[in-house]
Amino acid sequence: MNKRNLIIGGLSMATLAVLGTGCTTTSGASGDPAAQRQALNSQADNALTRLYREARDSEALVKQARGVLVFPNFVSAGFIVGGASGQGVLREGGKTVSYHRMSEGSVGLLAGAQSQAVFILFMTDDALGRFKSSNGWTVGADANVTLLTVGADASITGRTAQQPVVGFVLTNSGLMGSLSLSGSRITPLNLN
Repeated sequence: MNKRNLIIGGLSMATLAVLGTGCTTTSGASGDPAAQRQALNSQADNALTRLYREARDSEALVKQARGVLVFPNFVSAGFIVGGASGQGVLREGGKTVSYHRMSEGSVGLLAGAQSQAVFILFMTDDALGRFKSSNGWTVGADANVTLLTVGADASITGRTAQQPVVGFVLTNSGLMGSLSLSGSRITPLNLN
């Protein structure tokens, strides 16, 4: 098989995998917007509960944030060429104010699929305002997201928590600080 066919095949598989898994994040309620909203809110609650268990101090940091994006099932898949997609909520003061989709594409040494929860915290009013006024927001272009890591005692490291936009990526094996969200695009999701 030549290189071109391998790349095209990998892209096709990745697209199908991401699109197929993107449809499963709504718990079978894809036709009913109210059911989708309820499912996303329930999944976001569960993801936040797990984050609070995994990283001491994360709950206080989430409460301190002006707004929090929660993508409970951000699924990435691919074979050489890949992509990722997930739906989530924006919360302010603990209440959901809007729904969003995050997606990204990638090329490189990758094979397989994984699901992770992604949390993006807007720590300043200015950072939250810029996100809310955009019709599409790209990590790395519109703002950098500093991924937080945890120390050996499961507490959040201090200096990085002072950035305008910070984030967590939670996989099945725990918090990941070495991943990059750069290039991920977040767009409004109409669930009315």
